[in-house]
Amino acid sequence: MSPEFPKGQRPPLLLTGAGGMLGSMLQARTPAIYDLHPCTHADLDITDADQVEALVLRLRPQVIVNCAAFARVDACEASRELALLVNGEGPGILARAAHKVGAVLVHFSTDYVFDGCYRHPYVEEDATAPLSVYGLSKLRGEQAIQESGLERYFIIRTSWLYGPGGPNFVETIIRLAQEREELRIVDDQIGCPTYTRDLVLAAFRLLDVPRHSDLDHHSSPYGTFHFAGEGQCSWFEFAEVIVTLLRHHGQDLAVKRILPISTADYPLPAARPAWSVLSTAKYQRVTGAAIPHWRQSLKDYFEARFS
Repeated sequence: MSPEFPKGQRPPLLLTGAGGMLGSMLQARTPAIYDLHPCTHADLDITDADQVEALVLRLRPQVIVNCAAFARVDACEASRELALLVNGEGPGILARAAHKVGAVLVHFSTDYVFDGCYRHPYVEEDATAPLSVYGLSKLRGEQAIQESGLERYFIIRTSWLYGPGGPNFVETIIRLAQEREELRIVDDQIGCPTYTRDLVLAAFRLLDVPRHSDLDHHSSPYGTFHFAGEGQCSWFEFAEVIVTLLRHHGQDLAVKRILPISTADYPLPAARPAWSVLSTAKYQRVTGAAIPHWRQSLKDYFEARFS
């Protein structure tokens, strides 16, 4: 069980990877009921078991949220050992430390654990078969948590993440649309764009479930969940909408043409799943929360970015 906190005292929340795109949004959106302790990589190396355990035993957090990751998909191909260490072993170290103090662990994973051969939205129980070192390393991280002895965890798989504070597809298209007359964008990979704001809100909604759950005593509110923006699109369609919104916001653009191309026309070191649409039915059933359509969330992002 989690430690009890005196009335008026906020339970500690340990955030790892606080300097990244997702960690930055989590810092900004953590509810005031928590006593937030953000740690960047310089503050805490999640692959150092002694360092992690010492901090967790001192802080005794009620919740640990792991945003630390080696997320540069193509770079992982050339740095396999580092990817497997950070994305694969690090989450297990955090899970074992969480188990020692009765903390809940929230960990973020990826649609890249799937091979994209299905043509229905992936549910949490579907077979995994990563195509890349990045996908494999993130799957190893999931497995490390599941094998740690920790029962109270949320593994949240997400996809096509964008937001302020880090490199992502939206920011890349914004830059390229200002620099180039022609953009050639892959049209045969289908997924679900996800705004970091929405993902962070989803994580805290899941954390609220155990406290307000009416599940029977045989059910657990914990486990693996999928969360992504509602709807689906190709990278090409995503880019078209981004450029349309740039024009709506009066941005000075060089781009005149956006052309669809195949994955084969744009080879990259890491293979991507051709189809990685995630079913969010389990998340919606457990939380009772609706998910914004990816187009609406993208509009919200642009409103915040250009306001």
